[in-house]
Amino acid sequence: MNQKVLQTLEYEKVKQMLLPYVQTAQGEKMVAALQPSSSYAEVAEWLQETAEATMVERLHGGLALPNLEDIQEQARRLQIEASLSGSEIVSLAKVLQATAAVAHFFERIEADDLQGSLPRLQAKVDQLILLPELTKKVAQTIDEQGRVLDSASSALASFRRQMAGKEAAIRDRLANYTRGKSARYLSETIVTKRADRYVLPVKVEYRHQVPGIVHDQSQSGQTYYIEPQAVVELANDLSEVRVLALAEEDRVLAELSVLLAEHEEDLRQNAFVLGQLDFINAKARLAKAQNAMAPELSEKKKVSLVQAWHPLIGEEKAVKNDIRLGGDFETLIITGPNTGGKTITIKTLGLLQLLAQSGLFITVARPSTVTVFEDIFADIGDEQSIEQNLSTFSSHMENIKGILSQTNENSLVIFDELGAGTDPAEGAALAMAILDKTKALGAKTIATTHYPELKLYGNERSETENASMVFDVATLQPTYQLLIGVPGQSNALAIAARLGFSKDVLDDAKTMVNPEDQQLNDMIKDLVDQRQAVKSERARLSKEQKQTDHLQKTLEEKQLKIEKEQAKVMLDANQRANELVKKTRDEADQLIKSIRAERLAGGQQKKMSEQDLQKQKQAIAALQQSDKLEKNKVLQKAKRVKELNAGDEVVVSSYNQQGTLVKKHKNGQWEVQMGILKMLVDEDDLTKTEGTAQAQKEKKQRQKVKKTAARSGNTGRVQAKLDLRGVRYEAALHDLDRYLDSVVLANLSSVEIIHGKGSGALRQGVTEFLRSDRRVKEFHFASANAGGDGATIVTLK
Repeated sequence: MNQKVLQTLEYEKVKQMLLPYVQTAQGEKMVAALQPSSSYAEVAEWLQETAEATMVERLHGGLALPNLEDIQEQARRLQIEASLSGSEIVSLAKVLQATAAVAHFFERIEADDLQGSLPRLQAKVDQLILLPELTKKVAQTIDEQGRVLDSASSALASFRRQMAGKEAAIRDRLANYTRGKSARYLSETIVTKRADRYVLPVKVEYRHQVPGIVHDQSQSGQTYYIEPQAVVELANDLSEVRVLALAEEDRVLAELSVLLAEHEEDLRQNAFVLGQLDFINAKARLAKAQNAMAPELSEKKKVSLVQAWHPLIGEEKAVKNDIRLGGDFETLIITGPNTGGKTITIKTLGLLQLLAQSGLFITVARPSTVTVFEDIFADIGDEQSIEQNLSTFSSHMENIKGILSQTNENSLVIFDELGAGTDPAEGAALAMAILDKTKALGAKTIATTHYPELKLYGNERSETENASMVFDVATLQPTYQLLIGVPGQSNALAIAARLGFSKDVLDDAKTMVNPEDQQLNDMIKDLVDQRQAVKSERARLSKEQKQTDHLQKTLEEKQLKIEKEQAKVMLDANQRANELVKKTRDEADQLIKSIRAERLAGGQQKKMSEQDLQKQKQAIAALQQSDKLEKNKVLQKAKRVKELNAGDEVVVSSYNQQGTLVKKHKNGQWEVQMGILKMLVDEDDLTKTEGTAQAQKEKKQRQKVKKTAARSGNTGRVQAKLDLRGVRYEAALHDLDRYLDSVVLANLSSVEIIHGKGSGALRQGVTEFLRSDRRVKEFHFASANAGGDGATIVTLK
């Protein structure tokens, strides 16, 4: 990636936003070295790492790491068999402790609900080399400040006990001088230290009253710091023990350095891996702070940013725009007034593409798509003063010449005010020639311009689209909204009228305007008005549709609840009835048994035949009520609502995330694909989406239709319905294209395309495809009771 575009699009400023979230020196190095990649596989890997770290951040609060210094110098000293100081060993101790903590953290995650969901992070953790014995040894030897602990050596502990005893004896003797008559000799009644010896602050006039060794004098000369003769011998003994203790500390540190040297490569490796994890974790935390999202990655050089905003402006201040390039068109020409937002829009596209190719989440809404360009070029610069026009124009042309010499089909080219700074006619002609050249080279191009000629160019050239920044004439303010498909209109006369220019001046100006230009401007205004009306109507219908869907869902839930309550009441009633029937049957059996006994004994004349007795018994048994689930239609319906199958779209309640069921494991849990992550979830934590429930209902209906068609022998005919649910995005559009060919050949006038609701990506793709297809006369979503915006009705020409 060329370095000039990184500077032009302010890439380094975004990198600096990562630094507050980095905890290690190695992580800082990785931030400094971060560059966009031109490898699709590498970008996909980086984005997956960020996605996994984001999941850890959301579910477990992120990866906690201490501040780790760069240990390269310590490792180098170990390599040459040098003995490290306590403070140097502390840096290595932190690496050992962080290694153990991170390994334990991921062990806990592996046993938790994220098992198997973090393959890339786990692969890095697996590179850590655990050194439990060495970690324990270091912890027993030095503290966090690098001081050698008593537990490091029995000899050291003994020396320190002796030192403590001798110091206590010295302080006790000196304390006698701070009390009684001797206290008057002191400038302060304290015991202090000079040159590592205990002394008393004696007034200069009493220096002979306290015999001993003078170690220091105050700046005023009024105080001598004297070590009394009575403690000199004890102090000498203390110094000797102190020397022995220091020697023992050096020996312990040297011994520990030898142990650390044996694992010098392991320490380097661990520090590097911890730095990588720290860097990935920082990307996840920045994404959370920016409310940034993971983009989908396209191999077809297609960019589609939904509600994108510039990360350096911030979500609260920025105006969000949908920006598309590739797919329907390869070149996008944006027109509009100065300060209308053209430059920030193209910068947003370029910068977000660079960030995505760096493995960073981008400031967009879902579903947004980016691709991987081999290189991105930008010619962006503010207009200069009149005196500098020639040099500015020459500079831009020199830059553009260099861009054209390096551009190919894997390039993104960004031009700001293309052709500006020279004669308008020549500038417009040159701009069109440059755009023709980038198109011939196969590059994706986005350009801003003031020239009206480029509006016609965008309308006439294939794979080229116009766009504009909307200007509110009523308020004389730009809205900063990007409108793709409509060129910008000239607002000069309208603005002049709003500012109060006299009618004769405006009329005179209108007579000088090229009629064709005025017609074009009027046409653009009509298009803008119509588009705004359609947008408002669509928003109203969408709102009403949501309200209807919500009401329908509420009613269905209430109906199901009532049916379940009714079923429960019926079950309870049946059970009570069964108890009564059982009691009656027992009594009847006893009575029949008694009658039979009497009849056989001949004690009573026969009044009822055996057949009559059996009929009565069967009649009583028929009163028994069934309370089995198989015969209870209401409870069967409730069970079908909960029944799950592989491929169903569901909502994971505990995470409030939508996903797709992959398969059911033996332990009863379901494997759920949530975006680019997989995880195991309890069945009780899953709820079918409205789209899935509707899809299953429609599937049963289709199966009935297929059976009917099979019986009538019409299975070879082209069906008037195409189901794209469950088909990958690119494959679905390919199937749709082939299906429309078949429909045209079959002379069908209207067909139904079922794409489901889901995340909305497939629905949007189908809509864009139909909008640009010449075979399509018109299309609209199905009615609410026939799938709503989960299906599209298409009328063919």
